Amino acid sequence: MPTPRIVITYCTQCRWQLRAQWYAGELLQTFSDEIGEVAIVPSSGGVFRIEIGDERVWNRKRDGGFPEITELKRRVRDIIAPGRSLGHSDKAD
Repeated sequence: MPTPRIVITYCTQCRWQLRAQWYAGELLQTFSDEIGEVAIVPSSGGVFRIEIGDERVWNRKRDGGFPEITELKRRVRDIIAPGRSLGHSDKAD
C-alpha cells in the first residue's frame, strides 16, 4: 500500500508560509512512518487547505481559521492510521 501524500496549500499574499511549514514539520514528526510526502504549495486568495488525496482535512474558509495542532493530528490520523494512538493528543480537552 503506498504511503499518503499530504498537500498543504497556503496563500502567499497572506504570508502563511511559516504556518504551512510548521504544520508540515509537526505532521512529519508525528507520522514519520505513515506519511510518504508533505507538499507545501503556494497559492493566493486567502487559501489555506490541507488535503490527503481527495480528502479535505482542513479548509480555512469552511472550518473557520486554522486548526489547533491536536485537532489536525487527529483528523490526519483518522484518515491514514485510524487505529493509532496519539497519546496525550487523544485525551479530552
